Amino acid sequence: MINNVEEIFYKSGAILKGHFRLTSGLHSPIYWEKFRVLQFPDLTSKLCHMISTHFAKQAIQVVAGPTTGGIILAYEVARQLGVRGIFAEKEGNEARAFRRGFGISPGELVLIVDDILTTGKSIAEVMDLVAKEGGKVIGIGVLVDRSEQGQDFGVPLFSCLRSVTPAYTPPDCPLCAAGIPLVKPSDG
Repeated sequence: MINNVEEIFYKSGAILKGHFRLTSGLHSPIYWEKFRVLQFPDLTSKLCHMISTHFAKQAIQVVAGPTTGGIILAYEVARQLGVRGIFAEKEGNEARAFRRGFGISPGELVLIVDDILTTGKSIAEVMDLVAKEGGKVIGIGVLVDRSEQGQDFGVPLFSCLRSVTPAYTPPDCPLCAAGIPLVKPSDG
């Protein structure tokens, strides 16, 4: 039985080493392939339990996450809290939106969940969407906070694991300078 969060990621093969282009466009020698963890319902449930337990005393009414990993996390955290779970998605270059009949009612208290936090862009997009619909974000839960400086979203942030992982802009990337081939993991 795996109990340690870092051990969950290592044993599932989710921590990859090399030269990776992250979704943010940054480059990193480490890639957290969360889907290698999320394929296991028991491990996903255990991580989501950490988030739901942390926020259990809040009056959360909705759990929202960005696509794609956030769909699974929003569902499971919401299930554990006994509330609705929804997700925000993009179509092409459009801004994130709640589609498929999802929405936030004015004044609803929202917990945002996401998989890996690097720059915080997708979380900020969901926060903006919740605010636009009149909801109130009361917290953020992530599996891994890999950001170098840490993030301040103006609400409590909980991470199952904080693991500072270097990330570089392409012109400043020492891996590029060393000629190490670049991989974009989401492309396979």
